[in-house]
Amino acid sequence: MKNPCYALLFFLFTLISFAQKSEYAITKIADSLKENANAVVRLDQMDITIASQRSMDIKTQRVVTVLNEKGLGEIDAYQHYDKTTSVKSVEAIVYDAFGNEIKKIKRKDFRDQSAVSGSTLFSDNRVLYLDYTPVSYPFTVIYTSETETSNTAFIPQWYFLGGYYVSVEKCILNVTFPNNLGFKKKEFQFSDFKIKKTVDTDTKLSYEAVNILAQKSEDFSPSSRDLFPRVMMGLENFHLEGVDGTATTWEAFGKWYGDKILTGTTVLSEETKAKIKALVGDEKDPIKKAKIIYDYMQKKSRYVNIAIGIGGWKPMLASDVDRLGYGDCKALSNYTKALLQAVDVPSYNTILYGDRNKSDIQSDFVSMQGNHMILAIPNGDNYTWLECTSQDDPFGYQGTFTDDRDVLVVKPEGGVIVRTKIYEDKGNTQTDKGTYSIDENGNLSGSVKIISEGSQYSSKSRIETLQPTEKETHYKEYWDNINNLKLAKITFTNDKENVRFTEDIQVSALNYAAISANKMIFAVDAFNKNDGNVKRIRNRKNPFQIQRGYLDTDEIEINLPSGFSIEFLPSNFELKGKFGEYKTEIIKKENNKLTYKRSMFVNKGKYSNKEYDEYRAFIEQISRNDNAKIILTKN
Repeated sequence: MKNPCYALLFFLFTLISFAQKSEYAITKIADSLKENANAVVRLDQMDITIASQRSMDIKTQRVVTVLNEKGLGEIDAYQHYDKTTSVKSVEAIVYDAFGNEIKKIKRKDFRDQSAVSGSTLFSDNRVLYLDYTPVSYPFTVIYTSETETSNTAFIPQWYFLGGYYVSVEKCILNVTFPNNLGFKKKEFQFSDFKIKKTVDTDTKLSYEAVNILAQKSEDFSPSSRDLFPRVMMGLENFHLEGVDGTATTWEAFGKWYGDKILTGTTVLSEETKAKIKALVGDEKDPIKKAKIIYDYMQKKSRYVNIAIGIGGWKPMLASDVDRLGYGDCKALSNYTKALLQAVDVPSYNTILYGDRNKSDIQSDFVSMQGNHMILAIPNGDNYTWLECTSQDDPFGYQGTFTDDRDVLVVKPEGGVIVRTKIYEDKGNTQTDKGTYSIDENGNLSGSVKIISEGSQYSSKSRIETLQPTEKETHYKEYWDNINNLKLAKITFTNDKENVRFTEDIQVSALNYAAISANKMIFAVDAFNKNDGNVKRIRNRKNPFQIQRGYLDTDEIEINLPSGFSIEFLPSNFELKGKFGEYKTEIIKKENNKLTYKRSMFVNKGKYSNKEYDEYRAFIEQISRNDNAKIILTKN
């Protein structure tokens, strides 16, 4: 007979190990957390220990149950490292749906590669990441890592909720710091989420959040940065790239950054300086000089992406960019600054958040912020802004990546917060002028000239770079209201001097008009029809935002087929409201001609979730009118 004590011990051991495994079973997740979720974060914990001004240790533990393929990105198992940041440990364990361990992934099994492709200069900037292909869904990953860095300028922002379609079971942030470094924090969007501050002393800060439900993405929502809870943290006394720094005021911070980090990075060879001086010649106007140099820089260099979180904010040397012909945003901005210096044009490095969703430097929170750098050239009371990563942008054009936001301009006397260029709604224009004819069989042939300016320029000018098949796809999607569309001649004029992009397009289409018995029917608006595609969202939660307003104006001449007379012509229409204005007019001319005029103006703005249905109704009215039909009768 077996020893009963042994049997009992074996049973208890089995029970305990089973309990440990099944802790990560899918059945343990509350149904409310699975709703609308592609992944469930079971635990997201970060422990930040700032030992001194020059030493920060970060431990992370992230337990994620991936419910389907769309949730793979939520594993978030990667770690950057460089000369100032070392990875002390990294590991992942994978469990199946029942909580059984199926794979242990050690550091040697993580992919380890350069964080910058196509660059020899940044060989120290590397990334370790988990490259795991699941056998089946759902599965769970426990990812743990520990890093150590001397750069205390960047304390990671903490997001309690990382994005849409992911829920969070438990989230913990612990920060420990000396009381003499001026630790500070700023909390965002806490009121709508249950976040508990468990500790807040002069050396420790802790938060805990539980059961944050997955959020559905809603069209026209502001950036998730402005919707989801997060904490920014910083030190008044920090260390970056081998230099101690202070962040008490923007002026002091900017002065430190210019004097300690940027100094010595703009040296160029005498040969290059001579070349630039010869290029500029006798030109005296600083803006005209800058335009010549910007064109030179665009032709000479290319952008390489250096992932955020590595390399700090010290640019590579201008002489290296000059020699190699590439760099990231900091390097190319700094290189352009060096070229401008050679011909006595002042310019200032400018730090900001580059994003199509406008995002400000938090002016009331002095700290190392931003993810992008551009250059500011003083121009009277204003600035001319240069995007140095683009080989195509017109001089001084900001487009939609850096416009209308608070940025930090680093002047020799210190930093200053400035607003970048605001493209006014009525300056974001698209003007269509064209003509089309309908023959007796209902076929369409015509041409249209489309001129885009302001922020509309940035979305249109990229068409020029598309391959022929991509161009065809673009126009067939743009004019999806025209069946059987055939594109003939397409000509582009990119007027960078006036920041104006022109498309000249000849088109034809069989059976644009429908013919039934002795009647012909077709939509008047062939070239700029609003599809009214504003999704119905029941019980909308988020406010909505129109990021940029615009003004479209169209004037199209329509030649009707001979042998037909007009039976029905749509009425002129006008609509005015808080979201904008819309107007159409049809003018009868002699010889079976019509002139169709249309204007549509939309205001930018932030609106409440309650106003969304009103906006949807506004766009639907426009769409219905854009779809208004002419009826002709055969004589």
